[in-house]
Amino acid sequence: MLHKSARPGYKRVVKNTALVLIAAEAVAFGVSYAGWYRLNTNREFRHYVKENYPTVLESYYQVGEFLGGDSSVRNIDEQIWAQERAAKGVGVGGTKP
Repeated sequence: MLHKSARPGYKRVVKNTALVLIAAEAVAFGVSYAGWYRLNTNREFRHYVKENYPTVLESYYQVGEFLGGDSSVRNIDEQIWAQERAAKGVGVGGTKP
């Protein structure tokens, strides 16, 4: 008769920990991709991020400039936001002239 021995406990812990870490990494990748996609396709969301989390938007622009080589998205955003401020009659610092 074949004798079946149990797996050592540490192997089970290592396997379960590895599975949890892989799942957490997949979730983190999905969330970060969703955030990048929203930043990349939605100018209003970029404006929200600029107002509330400027370092995140600056990092987004820097990565885009590093990978793409141009700063056209940043320039276009600034031009449109300046036009919107001018249409509302609000100065650059957020005050009316």
